[in-house]
Amino acid sequence: MNAIEILFWLLSALAIISAMMVLLSKNPVHSVLWLIAVFFAISGHYILLNAQFLAIVNIIVYAGAIMVLFLFVIMLMNLNKESEPKRNFWRILIGIISGGSLLMILVSLIRQATEINNKNALMESGNIGLIKTLGKLLFSDYVVPFEISSVLFLSAMVGAVVIGKKE
Repeated sequence: MNAIEILFWLLSALAIISAMMVLLSKNPVHSVLWLIAVFFAISGHYILLNAQFLAIVNIIVYAGAIMVLFLFVIMLMNLNKESEPKRNFWRILIGIISGGSLLMILVSLIRQATEINNKNALMESGNIGLIKTLGKLLFSDYVVPFEISSVLFLSAMVGAVVIGKKE
């Protein structure tokens, strides 16, 4: 095994363990902190795939902005033992059945994926995930969808201002 494979397996183990800790943590603040560790591990995977732009955006947007928003909402909710709803037997049973169904689907998908086609994953040059290449592609081949998404974001921003200014 070379160094990249070892790094891949270490990042994968970190992501899986952190994701399990998100689910198993009793304190919601600790769950958010474990989720930040998951996002950093996924950003490491992006770097291994030579997608540096996605790695930086993942860290800035998700590990930065979204997690701060989650922490803010958790702090505002003022969670304590008295306000926690009682767990019903039927809810636990439905959760176990749903999780078991999801596990069966994942196992069947893994069994069906016996042959992986890596033709699209092969890189002819080392600059596929770089910002310069992404910018050239975005402003040449995909300029119309880029402009449509910018109009969509602008309309969402105007809508948020209108809703916020409602008296």
